[in-house]
Amino acid sequence: MRTIQGVGVSAGIAIGTIRVLDTADHAVERRVVNDPKTEVERFRAARDAAVAQLKQLRNKAAAELGEGKAELFDTHQLMLQDPDYVESVEALITQSKVNAEYAVKSTAEQFAAMFAAMDNSYMQARAADVKDVSRRVINVLEGKRGGAAADDEGGESHIILAEDLAPSETVQLDRAKVLGFVTAKGSANSHTAILARTMGLPAIIDIGDAFDPDDDGHTAVIDGTSGMAFVDPDETTLAEYRGRKAKYEERLRLLQELKGKPTETKSGQQVRLYANIGRPSDVTAVLANDAEGIGLFRSEFLYLESEDYPTEEFQFEAYKEVTQKMGDRLVVIRTLDIGADKQVGYFNLEHEDNPALGYRAIRICLTRPEIFKVQLRALLRASVYGNIAIMLPMITSVQEVRDAKQILDEVKNELRGEHVDFNEHIQVGIMIETPASVIMADELAAEVDFFSIGTNDLTQYTLACDRQNPNLGRFADPHSPAVLRMIRMATEAAHRHGIWCGICGELGADLSLTDTFLEIGLDELSVSPTSVLPLRNAIRNH
Repeated sequence: MRTIQGVGVSAGIAIGTIRVLDTADHAVERRVVNDPKTEVERFRAARDAAVAQLKQLRNKAAAELGEGKAELFDTHQLMLQDPDYVESVEALITQSKVNAEYAVKSTAEQFAAMFAAMDNSYMQARAADVKDVSRRVINVLEGKRGGAAADDEGGESHIILAEDLAPSETVQLDRAKVLGFVTAKGSANSHTAILARTMGLPAIIDIGDAFDPDDDGHTAVIDGTSGMAFVDPDETTLAEYRGRKAKYEERLRLLQELKGKPTETKSGQQVRLYANIGRPSDVTAVLANDAEGIGLFRSEFLYLESEDYPTEEFQFEAYKEVTQKMGDRLVVIRTLDIGADKQVGYFNLEHEDNPALGYRAIRICLTRPEIFKVQLRALLRASVYGNIAIMLPMITSVQEVRDAKQILDEVKNELRGEHVDFNEHIQVGIMIETPASVIMADELAAEVDFFSIGTNDLTQYTLACDRQNPNLGRFADPHSPAVLRMIRMATEAAHRHGIWCGICGELGADLSLTDTFLEIGLDELSVSPTSVLPLRNAIRNH
């Protein structure tokens, strides 16, 4: 028996035979072409064919996984049609007189390196996407089939072992035959990992040098929660994981029975259980997991995924779509939280030695009100389509709240003058994520309608530990008594002033703290959609 430790990115246990897929990037030969114009036309034809393939994949994803996950392939199509990408490929062909395959490969590497160098983990994961779409174009140019997944046909149920899997390859996997997958490379933030979770496939990534093509045909056990895999497991290990698999599947079945049931303890204490999202397509998962509302819509993703400042109309349509899908349920939308680990090129922010303590979030909004007003107009216009609340991030003082509310009032007056409808009584709340906001909680509570505690940043600032620094893991303890005391202080201040207080950070889903949060008296917990039912189960059993 050989034990392998990777990173679990999709929960569940799979037991079966390994099938190794050849997904490695193969060398592309550089050739001199005598007719660059014809080679450019050859590239354009291949790109168009690749776009057509992606449209088919989009339809497949929409039918099997829902519209939300299908939007990935809209993004992939846009990547192939991006002017910068196309110009780079065609310039290489024309100026260097190289073959289209080599020009596409070189451009993909250049763009992937650019994404990988960004500070934001979401954007770093896009490096895999640009390689994926480029590989598709190269396959068309070389007359190959649709990728590794095309080789995964027929036979018995199996576990896939590969160097890496692209999102498009993941969607094409035969869900009736594939039990799960393990890859040598990968990122927990990649679309491949997200798709695995949506498809309910146990998945492990980043096993590195433990990847061995000779494992093809051997028996394996993979645990997508712990990230552990066993090749040629002994009978004791097999028996143990068969038992774990049965318990896990029974737990999933029982969790589904919690849909529609109230989130309250055995003694009748009720808690509102909401979900966090980053983009409109995530609402599908919110509804599928029976969340009672959206406690955090990270609106900055509308900026991160745009090449220029998103227009009022673009933002309005996004907010409107989310709130219409949620009906009467509350949708708390955080105003843009750009800066720190979320950098956007067109904002032209100066380099900062310590960006976590720098020019970010509400500080940008208050000093660049022309950007802030566009977002507020979109939010207010969308507020008539459902139950929207506005949440201000990174607050440290009462004056910041008053300044933001003054800009909001200016926008309201503009809309009234234009005879544009909006919710006159829209809730305005703040994130409690700095020690200053906790210390000033009584004064702040008198200014707003609710608090939402961002435990990730609150832990960072309370313990003076950079959340991006991997060397500080043992010191950045979100269970620290100091952090928990901060949460209690903010909650008690909110209740003294008759407003509600929730948590929208990752800590809300930590089941080891559920009892503590109930005892503190938090009114709301907002977590990732897949954490909703397990958390409801814990609360109902309290």
